[in-house]
Amino acid sequence: MKHIYQKGADSTRPTLLLLHGTGGNEHDLIPLAEMIDRNASYLSVRGNVLEYGMPRFFKRLAEGVFDIEDLIARTKELNEFLDDAAKEYEFDRNNIVAIGYSNGANIAGSLLFHYENALKAAILHHPMVPRRGIALPNLSGKNVFITAGTNDPICPSEESEELKALLEKANATVEIHWENHGHQLTRSEVEAAASWYQKLV
Repeated sequence: MKHIYQKGADSTRPTLLLLHGTGGNEHDLIPLAEMIDRNASYLSVRGNVLEYGMPRFFKRLAEGVFDIEDLIARTKELNEFLDDAAKEYEFDRNNIVAIGYSNGANIAGSLLFHYENALKAAILHHPMVPRRGIALPNLSGKNVFITAGTNDPICPSEESEELKALLEKANATVEIHWENHGHQLTRSEVEAAASWYQKLV
């Protein structure tokens, strides 16, 4: 997978996995890594799917309707890429914190839904529920921070609450931060994520 790896000043900090939104690329979320933990290493990945020329992490059938088969395959692909990247760049595979926005938050959520030890924690900006009707792995000890907009046309507030409930049912510790905005990523929600992260590490 096309990516950027930047080794941080403090190897004991988590490696931040940066996952962009639809139409973004591996450069988009680097400023978030610097806001959240400037001493951490980061691995910023570009999605392998193109939708009308726009990079994404998995296919969709329509707005808000995921191609579940492709989602499962791409989640496996990303999880295996993380295994390989940890060996190549010599970072702790068990100490990855995902930071995803929109489509990137959805693939990060899918990692949590499908793999017990894919991530240590996740910051999900405007995520949706990746899958319904499946048993989640035991996420005990995993921490998740969700940011959501009360006026988000793509991801209604009920969706955020449902995701929180599903993750908590799987024993994850989840917090939601609400913004009175739509689907855009705001500086204040990133600052809230940074405050949450500092208590985590």
